[in-house]
Amino acid sequence: MQDLLSPAWGHLNKSPIVRGEGVYVYDATGTRFIDFTSGIGVTATGHCHPAVVNAIQEQAAQLIFGQINCMIPEQTLRYAEALRKVTPKGLDCFFFANSGAEAVEGAVKLAKVATGRTNVVAFTGGFHGRTAMTMALTSSKAGYRGGYQPLPSGVFFAPFPYAFRYSWDEDKTVQFCLDEIDRMFRSQTLPSETAAVLIEPVLGEGGFVPAPPRFLAELRRICDQHETLLILDEIQSGFGRTGDFWAHTSSGVLPDILLMAKAIASGLPLSAIAASRQLMEHFPPGSHGGTYGGGSAIAMQAASATLDVIQREQLVDNSRLVGAHLLERLHSLQERFPILGDVRGRGLMVACELVDQGQPATELVKSIQQKCLADGLMLLSCGTYSSVIRWLPPLVVTAEQIDEAVNIFEAAL
Repeated sequence: MQDLLSPAWGHLNKSPIVRGEGVYVYDATGTRFIDFTSGIGVTATGHCHPAVVNAIQEQAAQLIFGQINCMIPEQTLRYAEALRKVTPKGLDCFFFANSGAEAVEGAVKLAKVATGRTNVVAFTGGFHGRTAMTMALTSSKAGYRGGYQPLPSGVFFAPFPYAFRYSWDEDKTVQFCLDEIDRMFRSQTLPSETAAVLIEPVLGEGGFVPAPPRFLAELRRICDQHETLLILDEIQSGFGRTGDFWAHTSSGVLPDILLMAKAIASGLPLSAIAASRQLMEHFPPGSHGGTYGGGSAIAMQAASATLDVIQREQLVDNSRLVGAHLLERLHSLQERFPILGDVRGRGLMVACELVDQGQPATELVKSIQQKCLADGLMLLSCGTYSSVIRWLPPLVVTAEQIDEAVNIFEAAL
């Protein structure tokens, strides 16, 4: 039966899953797996949280869909009002879509039309999607772009402050990257033709690398200096994943455009662009859109329930506290296993970068993944060389469940 599915999808776990509950999923034989992938950060409230399930069931009997150009679902208005309370000051207008790639694509269009400029600066290791424009902005792996060139032009890459990769300390890495941005504006794209700088506050597919607060603050200064828009892609890092509601909060930086998706609706397709009303006015009626964006009353109801669960159950605090326990356990393993070259992350967005004699340990990561899977633990890899194991459990995870998972990982090591 799996031959009916496109090979474009890779499958970590090839056992068809029939149900999920909290941090666990179960196949048809009843075998239980600890899901520390969260559907790549989607099921932040855990699988089938009762509050989200009830919201979806109740909404399905009232209104499933209302195309937003034809009518405005009340649920969309109510969710926008709730979302406004957790977005940074001044970002008070929203465009809803279905996926993170659509949000990135829309943000780039908004930046270009608002500034009248053509170019965008992105960062090495970044992942922003697999549509044509978002592939052009993605550099985490050549495989995401391979075979599809030429891609849209006007994209320029600056180095991301990935200290472990450079074998430098944080200060030296940050300064080097800032100097290279200055060089870029002098050699590749003029500030006067650069519409936006786009960055993930924590690299996702590129290796779960947090951007130092000083670097984000300097990016904000550079953008202000050149009247360039700063777009923060929090598609994977938002909604409490890093122990703050937004990963950029600790830097004190305010973006011009904020992107969100993945955890937004506990598994239903939804994404959002947040900007000021003044900036969003550059999208006149009909200039941007999509059939389903903003019109799924079920997705909006699920998003409202998800936000309520995150706040009511204090999942942001849980992410910070339980994440600290996870880091402590992994740092302890690092002392015993030299192949754990780097252990890093914030909250429940944590990575182990594996090295073998100083080189990326790609094949070793694959072996460890499969050993963990055989013992009931699902873990994803990431990074340019697929040499990073990422820890991405649901935000409802407990310290005891962390210990259970780390013990499986330890045995695999």
